[in-house]
Formats: sequence, C-alpha cells, structure tokens
Amino acid sequence: MAAAVVVVVVLIAAVASEAQQQRAPRDRGAPPASGGHGGHGTPPGWKFTLPKGNPGKGRVVFEKFECHACHEVKGESFPAPKEKEAVGPELSVMGPLHDNEYFAESIINPSALIEKGKGYAAGDGSSKMPSYNDSLTVQEVIDLVAYLRSLKPRPESTKGHH
Repeated sequence: MAAAVVVVVVLIAAVASEAQQQRAPRDRGAPPASGGHGGHGTPPGWKFTLPKGNPGKGRVVFEKFECHACHEVKGESFPAPKEKEAVGPELSVMGPLHDNEYFAESIINPSALIEKGKGYAAGDGSSKMPSYNDSLTVQEVIDLVAYLRSLKPRPESTKGHH
C-alpha cells in the first residue's frame, strides 16, 4: 500500500510540474512565486508609455510654467528667453528627434541626461532646469510632452527669393 501512495504522490508531482510548465508562457516571463510577489514581476520587454496628450493644452502648460524663460521655440510667439543665451535647448525642431518618454524624463528628471558642453549643467553637474514635480500634474506633463512632440522643423522662408 505504501508503494501505491508513493506512486500517486510522484504522479501528482509530475502532473503539477507539467501544468506549471504549460502555464509559464502565459506568465509573460514573470519571476517564480518564490520571490514573494506571486509571479508579479516586470514582464520582459516592458516599456513605459505615456497616454496620448493634447498639444494645444501642452502649449498652455509651456506658457503657464514660463518654459520660454529658458527655452526658445522659433516660430512661436512666446516672450524671448530672459537671458541673452537661453539656458536650455531651442525646442522648435525637437519633436521628431525624441520619443514621448524621453521628453517626459527630461521634464520629470532633468538631471538624468545632460548634454555635455552646452551649458545646461550647474556647477554640481545637475541640470540647471528646476524641478516642477511639486507643481505640474501628471496630465500637464502628458500634454506638455504632446506639445513638444508636435514641434517640427519649419521650411525655410522663401521670401525675397524668386
């Protein structure tokens, strides 16, 4: 009788193991439950994505937070930057150069990536761009990103050329 119980236990373990292997692909590569989170790890290939924003509302956010004080946007009617040389990059051609998440990081964590030799870094190596994280809403960030992504290079003026 004891041998029969052992065979049943071994069969149950084998069936459970096979069932686990069959479930594994549906777990999207999550770590095993032994990590304490029941297999709720970050799926492989996961990427942060922003929802679609409103560029018109984002332009209003750009004005509200006076981003134009440090960033020129050629072709827009914002006041000129306060300093003779803008502290941040000129933005009118940036839309096609970066994805939404790059712009979001630049707003939320401006010190994450600073172009060297452009004057964007403070003496301690952090970004000169102040943090707006205590005053910008998530929706404002989403809309501001949509506005920045909407900025495209403008064709050169043909005035005066025949």
